[in-house]
Amino acid sequence: MTEADTTLTLALPADFRHADVLRFYARDREQVSERTLDQRIEKALHWQGQPALLQLDFNTPGQTQATLQGTNSAPAQLEQQLRSMLGLKQDIASLHAAHSHHPEVGPLLAQTPGLRMPQSASPFEAACWAVISQMISVEAAISVRRKLIRQLGTPLANGMICHPLPDQLLAASPEQLRSCGLSASKAATLTRLASAAETGALPLDHWAAQPQPPADEISAALSQIKGIGPWTQSYILLRGYGALDGSLHGDVVVRKRLGALLNLPEPPNQTFTQQWLSQFAPWRALVAAHLWAMPTDNAAKDY
Repeated sequence: MTEADTTLTLALPADFRHADVLRFYARDREQVSERTLDQRIEKALHWQGQPALLQLDFNTPGQTQATLQGTNSAPAQLEQQLRSMLGLKQDIASLHAAHSHHPEVGPLLAQTPGLRMPQSASPFEAACWAVISQMISVEAAISVRRKLIRQLGTPLANGMICHPLPDQLLAASPEQLRSCGLSASKAATLTRLASAAETGALPLDHWAAQPQPPADEISAALSQIKGIGPWTQSYILLRGYGALDGSLHGDVVVRKRLGALLNLPEPPNQTFTQQWLSQFAPWRALVAAHLWAMPTDNAAKDY
């Protein structure tokens, strides 16, 4: 540790599922921007515009020890960031209270108690992942994201690389973006997204700083960007802001798992899925997350 480091110990609720967080940050096996080792997570990120390394240790039950290396920050500010990233601001208890006796969802909630959705280190990072992962497998999306980070991100001294900021993405040519594996349409969408974030037309970080991010306002602003449809909006709200009521009825895995849950002969269509999820407002996205987490014979699709 140096004088520039910030450290704190954050208490965790009794039902906290730290294995979910470890799995989320272990998605990229090449560990370009995130690294996991036993009970430790390391995440390369930009903190207030400067490259830094966040380290989380879950060795002690009921708490995590956090160190932000490379920058000196107010512990209270770091705590708020951690509470967002770990999903601790999400009101999961209300879903259980309202629907624990539901004939289909009640048993689903009982299978994965304490399920929260870990958030990306920044809303822009969540938004980029949402665009990249449209209509392709998780494995393919991880590969594209990895190439994008290597091509445009900020390296740290330990070899890890921070996800690019909007201005770094805007500095890339269409050819550079395409070389990362992006389609022409996704490359254009990412450019439009970065431009809106950079000019302030899409104040992603401003929304994140509010006690209750304005989900309707965020969704409306995102919908003005060509290439960002309802699924992408809901995913950005979930992973970027911890908003639990986006309707992920267009998600292929959500529909597959819903079909299995309801013992249907085939996955339901989007209309059926949207109507079924609507009964669980304002926790539709959290119910979708429980569908993602359903035990299956196949490897789970970890979004």
